[in-house]
Amino acid sequence: MSAGPGILPLTLLYAPGDRPEVVGKALLSGADVVLVDLEDAVAPDRKGFARAATAERLSERPPVPVHVRVNALDSPWAEADLAALSALPGLSGLRLPKVTSPSDVVRVAERATAEAGRTVPLYALLETALGVERAFAIASAHPALRGIALGEADLRADLGVRQDAGLDWPRARVVVAARAAALPPPAQSIYPDTRDLEGLAASCARGRTLGFLGRAAIHPRQLPVIELAYAPTTEEISQAEEVLKAAARDPGAQALPDGRFIDTAVVREAYTTLSLARRRR
Repeated sequence: MSAGPGILPLTLLYAPGDRPEVVGKALLSGADVVLVDLEDAVAPDRKGFARAATAERLSERPPVPVHVRVNALDSPWAEADLAALSALPGLSGLRLPKVTSPSDVVRVAERATAEAGRTVPLYALLETALGVERAFAIASAHPALRGIALGEADLRADLGVRQDAGLDWPRARVVVAARAAALPPPAQSIYPDTRDLEGLAASCARGRTLGFLGRAAIHPRQLPVIELAYAPTTEEISQAEEVLKAAARDPGAQALPDGRFIDTAVVREAYTTLSLARRRR
């Protein structure tokens, strides 16, 4: 069962657009959002087929939200992707790869709105040094933009980063930019080793400390690990409930008997914790 409306997703599962049977399985995997990929996962000679298969799938509303990662905006396929997909009833969002400037977002927002006659939610992927450097400008470029995230494989190559710690600054940068632009916390980029579930869990724990919320996956076996890593613990839920009870009795700043201080920010965080805890009930 996926997250209910208005509740932030924790699990986002990629599926290649040129493999309709895999997309069908992804829709039943339990992921909160399915990310149909027309870009890196699809060879050039399969782009047309992937686009047509995805358009057919999204001609009706799927059981869970579906976002489509279109081809890079400077590629030969991006315009056809936007024309074919923007107005479809089953489309919940467009993922824009390799965004490097606010104008990229504005251009797609205007084009998608013209095609669909409505606002199409957009999500920008920052995959280059230039994209990361302009993170806040991109995040605040247009009201249609609903989120930003890193594309870490391409970013590693662009920066020449060999160790994971080399991405700590870009990760913090995208978290801060999202918050500054009043966007939801970003989801983590994929963990490429689908069999290393311990490594995935450790990476998710690290991402959570940096301010990420949820993660993209490339295999269904990764979903329970991500879910567990990002779902509130029993202790966190109990503490959030205590905070909200205290705030209901006295809406001002105060200290709990155990010494914890409560103010508006703490109350807001408590609401978020309980919202995540209820997401699958």
